[in-house]
Amino acid sequence: MAKKQFKTESKKLLDMMINSIYTHKEIFLRELISNASDALDKLYYRSLTDETVTQTKDAYEIRLTPDKEARTLTVADNGCGMSREELETNLGTIAKSGSFDFKQDEAAKEKVDIIGQFGVGFYSAFMVADEITVRSRVYGAAEAWEWRSAGVDGYTVSPCEKETHGTEIVLHIRPDGEEEKYADFLEEYRLRELVRKYSDYIRYPIRMQVEERHPKEGSENEYETVKTDATLNSMVPLWKRPASEITAEEYNTFYRDKFFDYEPPVKTIHTKSEGSATFSSLLFIPAHAPYDYYSKNFEKGLQLYSSGVLITEKCADLLPDYFSFVRGLVDSADLSLNISREMLQHDHQLKLIARTVEKKIKSELTKLMEADREAYEKFYRAFGLQLKFGVYTDFGMHKETLKDLLLFTSSNEKKLVSLKEYVSRMKEDQKAIYYAAGDTVDAAASTPQAEAAVDRGYEVLYLSDDVDEFALRTLDEYDGHKLTNVSGEQFDISTDEEKETLKTENEKAEEMLKHMKETLGDKVSAVRFSAALKNHPVCLASTGGISLEMEKVLNAMPNAEGVKAETVLEINLSHPIAERLKDLYKTDRDRLAACTRILYAQARLIGGMSVENPTEISNLICDLML
Repeated sequence: MAKKQFKTESKKLLDMMINSIYTHKEIFLRELISNASDALDKLYYRSLTDETVTQTKDAYEIRLTPDKEARTLTVADNGCGMSREELETNLGTIAKSGSFDFKQDEAAKEKVDIIGQFGVGFYSAFMVADEITVRSRVYGAAEAWEWRSAGVDGYTVSPCEKETHGTEIVLHIRPDGEEEKYADFLEEYRLRELVRKYSDYIRYPIRMQVEERHPKEGSENEYETVKTDATLNSMVPLWKRPASEITAEEYNTFYRDKFFDYEPPVKTIHTKSEGSATFSSLLFIPAHAPYDYYSKNFEKGLQLYSSGVLITEKCADLLPDYFSFVRGLVDSADLSLNISREMLQHDHQLKLIARTVEKKIKSELTKLMEADREAYEKFYRAFGLQLKFGVYTDFGMHKETLKDLLLFTSSNEKKLVSLKEYVSRMKEDQKAIYYAAGDTVDAAASTPQAEAAVDRGYEVLYLSDDVDEFALRTLDEYDGHKLTNVSGEQFDISTDEEKETLKTENEKAEEMLKHMKETLGDKVSAVRFSAALKNHPVCLASTGGISLEMEKVLNAMPNAEGVKAETVLEINLSHPIAERLKDLYKTDRDRLAACTRILYAQARLIGGMSVENPTEISNLICDLML
């Protein structure tokens, strides 16, 4: 029998199909099963208008048959089958897709959802097989035909015997190599695994004979191996069922099984979108962060399906970084896939889906905050840091999306509050939203300025994560109210009378304060009296764009370049230390200089920073005690 050459007449092209297009060899089984599903769909579509097709829908199936002795794997279906001409056209021409042609029929497209479109998936089988035999018989035809090929050398087509309609593809599995163990594709566990991974939601049953151990009849200790038919796939995706018919337990079981989490999600989002972006999605908000979430090893992304067939495990393009904690999947028949069906073309449709998913996640998180605050706070403790990073990164591009999802610990009972909640209960004369930053909530709360603000009845937000102040600086304002650090120069809650008194006292002590500034050199930009320190004698306030907390965070980073905040040493005007300093300026300026250095060290300690020269400060304190 004469061997025919592929119509492309290009060995290079076939080599590319086999060796370059597909990243993982295991993909071949997904491709063959998808082709078989398409063949069943075509026969089913024909049955809708052709009374001669009597096969009932429950009889449609795909069957896998591994044979370790013969080293073959057979993928068979009882679908429409192929004639000699179709074998030549579809398998003899690389990149010729019968399914793609079928999809051009609009009437057919409405009835069935064909998967294939490129005509190259079949050739992926050559990655694992050194010879492929295809036997096919058209439904209603008497004759059957066999197509056989060992790859680039061409193929033969000849008559054959086949009792039933449909197609069977017999792969002769390649010998094992040093790096590849092809015989794994004949193992029952491996085939089960691949079907579950890639083809679990093919709408027709995928069956295989499996071996099961059963107790021998009449014996308690002896077992026998029995071969039984097993269906390997679940067929109906959970996300394609109406949400009203799915129980919370079914959602939670699906989540645990698919994403290997021991705890149910705090929120399940099941939607179907139609219109410019048509897709189904099933998303989960986890209750806790995985162990590697805040590490560079974590990979974000949703599972992506096309018509129930897994395309990729983690499609990063479907989630923005600030929602990278979301687990779940998207299924769409409208995606522009690349030729291997392993990756996406980055097209308009994908961007539409991603934007819709993003809006839905934000909407559902907002609803969760309002409807179940306890659940939202549990989520926020796990992933709030990521939301705050989202506000800060990309030059604040996403701050409008995220600002209403943020929570911060409040001076009101030290509970988490949103910016919206804070603004709703602001004092009538209050123009700004006040916050204090520290290494911990307690450290932030104990700063002199924070205590003074709370003492006068103002609510203060306590920031304790490194990114917090960077996020609020990026946000800048909320609902027209400036976000203001109580340790910054913009913080002023003094009355007009207090301001006038403070101005007078600073002017009267101008020479003394200048002397203290000269003592400290460039460590501070000024020394001044303050009326906003409650009972504390001294503190440092920042006057530039970088606060003291930001200085600490930036200098803790790798390759830090000694970032320094511009600071002012503030002396509490109502504290006894103020009068003592005035006396020393008149009587003992050396002692005043020593006190100034000690007060500066004290202010650094209050601000959560280290003392620059602890030995010097220790000696100065001892000298003053003598």
